[in-house]
Amino acid sequence: MSIFAEYLADPNIEKGLISIGLIIGVGLIKSLLRRTIINRSKRKKLGYRSTVNTMRNTLNISLVFILVLLWATEIQSFAFSIAAFMFAIVFATKEYLQCYLGYFYYVSARPFRIGDWIQINEGVGEVIAADWTKLTLLEVDLHSNSYTGKHLFIPNHQILLKPVRNLNFLRRYTLSSFTLTCEPTIDVFPVVEELRKEAIEFCKDFIDVAERYKGVIEKRLDVEFIPTEPHFSVDTNQFAKVCIAVDIFCPIEQSIELRQQITKAFFKIWHEKVSQTPSIDRRRVERTEVLS
Repeated sequence: MSIFAEYLADPNIEKGLISIGLIIGVGLIKSLLRRTIINRSKRKKLGYRSTVNTMRNTLNISLVFILVLLWATEIQSFAFSIAAFMFAIVFATKEYLQCYLGYFYYVSARPFRIGDWIQINEGVGEVIAADWTKLTLLEVDLHSNSYTGKHLFIPNHQILLKPVRNLNFLRRYTLSSFTLTCEPTIDVFPVVEELRKEAIEFCKDFIDVAERYKGVIEKRLDVEFIPTEPHFSVDTNQFAKVCIAVDIFCPIEQSIELRQQITKAFFKIWHEKVSQTPSIDRRRVERTEVLS
C-alpha cells in the first residue's frame, strides 16, 4: 500500500493520470453531445454536421490547452533540451505545421462552411468535417450533380496553396446543358419555337423559386446571372448536322427528368413536322440522333 502511495506521490505520475482522465472524459462528452445533437437535429429535420464539427473542434482545442497548462513545466524543459534540434524538427514537421496554419486560416476567413460544396484542384464535394489536419469531403460528380459515395481527404495546407472554389450556389439549382442533333432535312426553327413553349410548360412549377434563387446569387455575387427561362440556340457541326443546344436553370434533382422530357418533346415535334413534308427522304430522317 505504501509503495502504491509513493507511486502516486510522483507529480509526473499524478499529471499522467489526470491527463488520461481528461482525455477519456472529453471523449465521453464528445460522444454524448454528438448523439444528443444528432437526435435533436433529426427530430427538427435540421442539419447537424456543422454543429457536431464545431463542438468536436472546440472540445479538442480546450483539451490541448488544458494539457499544455498541466505540463507547462515539462514542456518548457523539453523545449530547452532540444533547442539545438529545433530546426530539424520544424523541417521534418513542416507539412503538419502548414496543415495547422491552413486550419487557422479556415477558422478565421471562413471561405466555406460545413455542408458547402467546394472544389480544390480536381476534388469536388460537400464538406462534412474539418479538423486540424484535413478536410473531409463527400465527393460530388458535377456532370450529374450527384454523390459518388466516395470520401475525399484533403490536407489543410491545400487551402493555402490552391484556389478554393465555393460551389454552394449551384448546390440546389444547376445549369443543365445538353445538345439535340438531327439531320438538316426540314426547317428546325419552327421546331425550336414549339419546343421552347413545351420547355417553359415543363419548368412552370419551379420558375418562380428559380427566379428568387437567381436574385439571391446576383445580390451576393454582384453580377448578372444566367436567365431562368429555357434557352435554345441552333448551330451546325463538322458533320453538317443541325445542333440544338439547350440550357435550363433547374433544380438538380429534376435535371435528368427535364432533359428526358424535352428530348421526348423534340422527337415528337420533329416527326410531326417530317410527316407534313412529303418530299423528305425517310432514310435520312431515321438517322436522327440525340447527343448530350
